[in-house]
Amino acid sequence: MPHIALPEGLPGMSAGLDFRPETAKPLGELAQILMQGPSTLTRGERELIATYVSSQNDCYFCQSSHGAIAAACLNDDGELAEQDTEALVIQVKQDFQHAGISETLKALLVIAGQVQEGGKHVTARAVDNARQCGATDLEIHDTVLIAALFCLCNRYVDGLATWQPHDDEMYRQRGQRVAREGYINASKKYLPQETTV
Repeated sequence: MPHIALPEGLPGMSAGLDFRPETAKPLGELAQILMQGPSTLTRGERELIATYVSSQNDCYFCQSSHGAIAAACLNDDGELAEQDTEALVIQVKQDFQHAGISETLKALLVIAGQVQEGGKHVTARAVDNARQCGATDLEIHDTVLIAALFCLCNRYVDGLATWQPHDDEMYRQRGQRVAREGYINASKKYLPQETTV
């Protein structure tokens, strides 16, 4: 049961954003740019970073939501599309060092895990290793920001004790919708419409 009177029937962040809608636009825009905007990291790779951080924070809603988005996005990611993308997401959450992903992404996930522990846990060694594996400074920057953003989101969802349904099919459908329509358009289903004066 939520700690405050949140709108009923809205899962995870949607309930908090509906409760205080003025926060929805900037958070949605940041997520849209960071997760689906132009980048040398694929959308699936960025979603795997978000999923991994959320799993490390034990946030059921975020790891389920973004795991489903990752699986949907990975279906379009070249070589990764040939794998069972749902199984790959689980493998990344459990032991990314042995998952069927690039060495660059593995090195970036090390950094993401360090951010999840605390910003000051990020080491020069981890950053140097990511560079040696082919990561650019922009990819390192975005990995840190994705990890930081999802720490915020995980704590927002769990800190309010939002409703987090255990319905794999709901997450799968939402993941496909976000992969197809983007964060802002997909969220319109849950959030109040802007009023014009």
